[in-house]
Amino acid sequence: MSFKNKVILITGASSGIGAACAEFFAVNGAHLALVGRKPERFEVVVAQIKKKSVEREPLVILADISVDYERIISETIGKYGRLDVLINNAAFSIPGSFVNVKPEHFDAVIGANVRGTFLLTQLAVPYLISSKGNIVNVSSVAALKPFPGSIVYCISKAALDHFTRCLALELASKGVRVNSINPAVIDTNFRDYLGMDRNGEEYAALLKNMASMHPVGRVGESEECVNAIAFLANDNAAFITGVILPIDGNNYCSSKRVT
Repeated sequence: MSFKNKVILITGASSGIGAACAEFFAVNGAHLALVGRKPERFEVVVAQIKKKSVEREPLVILADISVDYERIISETIGKYGRLDVLINNAAFSIPGSFVNVKPEHFDAVIGANVRGTFLLTQLAVPYLISSKGNIVNVSSVAALKPFPGSIVYCISKAALDHFTRCLALELASKGVRVNSINPAVIDTNFRDYLGMDRNGEEYAALLKNMASMHPVGRVGESEECVNAIAFLANDNAAFITGVILPIDGNNYCSSKRVT
């Protein structure tokens, strides 16, 4: 699957699914604009790309999508002059039950997962119309079913799904496709941000417990999400838009919850 000379903007690209996307698309010939907040994480991502003998250096944009959306688009277009694919992957969560959610926590999660994504996409759309490009949003199975202790995150991802549907309808006549993938538990360093050591006993126990929530008997891998994103972003999927695609090991159909 070739993305040769396509300009692809990936948010949340310094780790997890975003970093795996960066490596995949670099190997497949794309020009990349990678957005994230952690320079030390980008050092690892760029090193991995160079390991694959990819000569093109990606454009790294240190930014917070909740406030820097104008600069992100400006730097991307300033570097490449066009945009073919936008992958809205950046997101985070602050755990907490409904009664314990603080206003500033609500604003931070919605600001990044919904508001920032909305406004960044709004600025990107004119360039995507010009290139007849497409958008892939990285949502979550938490948009499709409730999970305890994650109410704001669930709300934000449900909003992202409906954003996908609404935008797909609005942009269809302009030749721009909009789709979403909805992962269940993926073994990435996303949980580092929740204060967990990926090499610790707590994380290992949590992973084992979460595997039991998936009828296939395991959690997912970043590469499995990348394969779905690449399929949706590819020109061969030209008749596919407005799709909400679970990458979830049948988690959506399972009644099991984290204990």
